[in-house]
Amino acid sequence: MSALLHRRPDLDGVFAASDVMAAGALRVLRQAHRAVPDDVAVVGFDDSEVARDADPPLTSVRQPIEEMGRIMARLLLDEIAEPDRARRQIVLGTELIGRASA
Repeated sequence: MSALLHRRPDLDGVFAASDVMAAGALRVLRQAHRAVPDDVAVVGFDDSEVARDADPPLTSVRQPIEEMGRIMARLLLDEIAEPDRARRQIVLGTELIGRASA
């Protein structure tokens, strides 16, 4: 986040690959005296406990973790049963959970 602010001081939004990374961005932005979300909006990914406990609470993208696990297990069992079967690609939906950071 520090390097990004140095390269783009006019930055007004950050989408981090995880809530943990977004929480780190919040810390750096606070040290740089940038207000979230007024100066910079921050969005994380995973909708973890970190997002809910952050200050301000992080807007985050929620994935259907349990469904992902069930589908991966089913695909693995299908692959074991039929190793020559064509591999399937499955895309699951996500949900934006709005909180105070964006």
